[in-house]
Amino acid sequence: MTTLLQAVRKQRGLTLDDLAELTGLTKSYLSKIERGRSVPSIAVALKVSQALDVDVSLLFSNQSVKNRVVFSRADDAADQHDARYRAIASGMLGKTMSPFLVRPAFEFEAAYHDHPGQEFVFVHAGVIELDLDGQRERLGVGDASYFDATIAHRIKSVGDDLAAVVVVVENVPGREPDHQPQS
Repeated sequence: MTTLLQAVRKQRGLTLDDLAELTGLTKSYLSKIERGRSVPSIAVALKVSQALDVDVSLLFSNQSVKNRVVFSRADDAADQHDARYRAIASGMLGKTMSPFLVRPAFEFEAAYHDHPGQEFVFVHAGVIELDLDGQRERLGVGDASYFDATIAHRIKSVGDDLAAVVVVVENVPGREPDHQPQS
């Protein structure tokens, strides 16, 4: 049976040798931890979780490996507190990106947003205007943009109906994952 530690390590594309090099621990010790034959100290658990860039409480919890696949259903939206932003796959362990379904307002927010990493925007329904540091571009159904998120950016719906936009934000190591996209 695959453990959560092993699942995240493989998700990151790392071998046991790679993880040993990143943590300073031996390959055999890490293998014992993965197989449940050794329980790591808190210091070791923190080292491993930092090397894999995942929360230590999730990595060494008793959760099953089912978190390797997460489905987001349309009726899950009722659980979201802000109807403009719906987090997608929030239960996925060790995410390297944060996807959202966004319904931008008809007016730009006053402030631009910027953050480390990259961002992907795909228009699912309606029309939006994407403002990248003053350069504006209209995008319709099926259009997309992929950009360096350190560029100041914001979006708004254009037309009669709120647009539905899939926004994927890269989770950058050392930065808390966003609860809402910065677009």
